[in-house]
Amino acid sequence: MSDTTTDGPVLDVQGLTFSYRHTRALTDATFSVSTGSIHGFVGPNGAGKTTTLKILATLLKPKAGSVRVLGRDIVRRYKAVRRSIGYMPDHFGLYRQMTVFESLDFFGAAYGLGRKQREAVIDDILTLVDLKGRRAGLVGSLSRGMLQRLSLGRALVHDPKLLLLDEPASGLDPRARIELMEILRELSRMGKTIFISSHILGELADLCDSVTIIDRGMIKYSGSMADLLAQRSGTANYVLVLDEADGDVEEKLKSLDGVLAVARGDGLSAYRFSFDTEVTDTNALLRAALDAGWHVRSFKEDTRKLSEAFMELTEPGVPL
Repeated sequence: MSDTTTDGPVLDVQGLTFSYRHTRALTDATFSVSTGSIHGFVGPNGAGKTTTLKILATLLKPKAGSVRVLGRDIVRRYKAVRRSIGYMPDHFGLYRQMTVFESLDFFGAAYGLGRKQREAVIDDILTLVDLKGRRAGLVGSLSRGMLQRLSLGRALVHDPKLLLLDEPASGLDPRARIELMEILRELSRMGKTIFISSHILGELADLCDSVTIIDRGMIKYSGSMADLLAQRSGTANYVLVLDEADGDVEEKLKSLDGVLAVARGDGLSAYRFSFDTEVTDTNALLRAALDAGWHVRSFKEDTRKLSEAFMELTEPGVPL
């Protein structure tokens, strides 16, 4: 199936606003997703994640703002947009009395695929999601992990450019989550753009190259994962590892201009420290370490975890 591409982002959201009666779910949300990206969408419960996904999937109309998928407006050209996206909601919505093959065949037919084309596509999908051995099994007999993979397969049957995944790893055991993440990486290598909402921050940090953080319906950050994890408000964190360390290293580090805090790693000649980027820089600090006669093994940035960035950018409590 051919599709229109643009030089711009696969997904472009500008000023998106939505309300449920008297409750504002989204306020002026703006972000974009580049072609081929695995983009994480993160926020607390009630932040507006599922509402956003339903709008992107053309299931809700925005009250204000615009959303474009592959350059197409999701309101004016919703039919074309639906053929370009694969939506995997946070519930399965699968017919339990069908076989695995029948389930995928049904959705393939709904998208207008011919019988021979459906058979070839379904065979490829079952191989990708590792359900080929369950082809003739009933959907109702599948484990939760298998149901998640089948739901993903259903979203892929019409070969969409953009995948919208709402909590795809919810309720999965660690092995099933790892297997699902590997499937998503393979889909990315195949050229799919993936927009994934999840609460599993550690896995998103490893999986995604870009991220949007939303809280109380407002975008708090949207950009590359690397920039987010390196981001500091006027400070930088580094780790200095020495071959040998004497008892004065910690105090000497603290005495250097611009150094704000120093902590020694347990059982290692490693020192984590933060410094004011307006007062000093890495070149000056490394030179000071060498001038002190220390044998430096490594000197590198200590990036924060996604969970730390999330806590800094979001507010406590559940929005009313």
